[in-house]
Amino acid sequence: MFANLTDKFQTIFKKLKNKGKLNENDIKNCLHEIRIALLEADVNYKVVKEFIGSLHDKMQQEKISESLTPTQQIIKIINGEIASTLGSKQKDISMNPAPPTIIMLVGLQGTGKTTTAVKLANYFKKKGHLPLLIATDIYRPAAIEQLQVLGEKSDLPVFSMGRNESAVNIVKAAIKYSSKRNHDILIIDTAGRLHIDDKLMNELQEIDENIPFQEKLLIVDAMAGQDAVNSAKVFCDKIKLSGIILTKLDGDTRGGVALSLKKVLGIPIKFIGIGEKVDNFELFHPERMASRILGMGDVLTLIEKVETAYNEDELIKLNKKMKDHNFDLNDFYLQLKKMGNIGSVDQIMDMVPGFNNLKNRIDVAKLGDREGELKKIEAIICSMTVEERENPSIINGSRRKRISRGSGTQISEINRLLKQFNQIKEMFKKGSKLKNFSFN
Repeated sequence: MFANLTDKFQTIFKKLKNKGKLNENDIKNCLHEIRIALLEADVNYKVVKEFIGSLHDKMQQEKISESLTPTQQIIKIINGEIASTLGSKQKDISMNPAPPTIIMLVGLQGTGKTTTAVKLANYFKKKGHLPLLIATDIYRPAAIEQLQVLGEKSDLPVFSMGRNESAVNIVKAAIKYSSKRNHDILIIDTAGRLHIDDKLMNELQEIDENIPFQEKLLIVDAMAGQDAVNSAKVFCDKIKLSGIILTKLDGDTRGGVALSLKKVLGIPIKFIGIGEKVDNFELFHPERMASRILGMGDVLTLIEKVETAYNEDELIKLNKKMKDHNFDLNDFYLQLKKMGNIGSVDQIMDMVPGFNNLKNRIDVAKLGDREGELKKIEAIICSMTVEERENPSIINGSRRKRISRGSGTQISEINRLLKQFNQIKEMFKKGSKLKNFSFN
């Protein structure tokens, strides 16, 4: 995500580092390049103007041109400004002291609202809550059935009353139903439209006026550009929203929507969707996202993801293998399967500081968590001897031919696997040094 913007910031920083001490003209050119980068990333032009103005003032206050380490100070200031633009601090869901906590999801059709409802319910389920999904989209064909199917796949209950009841009556009935079964989180999947119309807005206002919500969250498609921001403004004008869930962020190489929403709407981004799986859903941390946009990684999120995928004993064993330089191809295969639970290799490398350049040299598409790739890797590794798995450096040309015949793969695929093994080994070693993957 944000790949284009990250690359442009990295280019700007490289130019600054090559200059050493900066003069006023250097700073002026830097601000100009940042302005162009943000506009090309489809950031709202008013947000860009405010962003550049604030950067200029802070650079003047810090007396950047007189500093011995101007580039470091500029990066620090930009990082802080991006975090502020994104919302400064992470904002979680407001919980009702007397359950249930009722959350309404609203948005245009096609933003991923139904899928997001399931992801949000799964998020609370993993935290020990008992969520209930409520189907109120009585207009879109198969909308209720879609929620039911997705809910069943994730072992999440869904309340529905068909298409003959109003949305308000469905929600009221669901509240009574939930009280008898101790559901403490109610998530309402409302109807969407291909465009904003009076019927949609009137129905949402009716629900809003009759139900005591703790949260009203707008679902926004990160890939929709400034159209998404404009549509979001209409929702904010009609309903007092409490936050935003930004979907499809993994496909957004520009970042304009994410950087515009908080400033334009005045409400925080609370969650982000970063993939199709039900677990591809995270709390939104502005300061961490700012660091990732600048290509500085996001170690805290990486550690949190690792801790959900591994238990403590597994982490201790992995740490020991890395420290003793005993990480072999058997471990490599197991880690690839584990990484499927953490995210794609591309996503993981975005979170490790200093790996931006290495990522560009790796064929990350071949390192995904797809079953086909894992089966091929397993076939190759199973065709090796115990000695070869434990010490891959001994695999010469003749051994590769034998492994190729035994696994039914090409020698080029074996070469790629061995190259990937060394790169992943390097990545795990660096990640281990950064935080030691501890639970402290």
